[in-house]
Amino acid sequence: MTHLIVTWLVSALALWLVAQIIPGIEVRDFGSALIATVVIAIVNVTLGPILRFLAFPLTFLTLGLFSLVISAALLKFSSLFTPGFKVRGFLSAVLGALILTILSSALRALVFA
Repeated sequence: MTHLIVTWLVSALALWLVAQIIPGIEVRDFGSALIATVVIAIVNVTLGPILRFLAFPLTFLTLGLFSLVISAALLKFSSLFTPGFKVRGFLSAVLGALILTILSSALRALVFA
């Protein structure tokens, strides 16, 4: 249970940092980042597998790069349901998804190493 809470806090921190780096992504405060992290996780668990399955041929043809577009779409979709979390523009979503993945992985590696 502690691992889950720490992972949640680290992911929220990564999202908050991404909002500070990428101009098109806004997070009102850390509480909004915590809520947005939960919404992003729910959207990734429910819609993510369906989109990845449907887009598999395109992902295969682009050698996996289209999965970044799917992640960006899921991030933008998550922002529709979260007050205090906005993603403005698809380019911001793509950059945000890329940096969020890298940053959250790096922070988790630091915390759980």
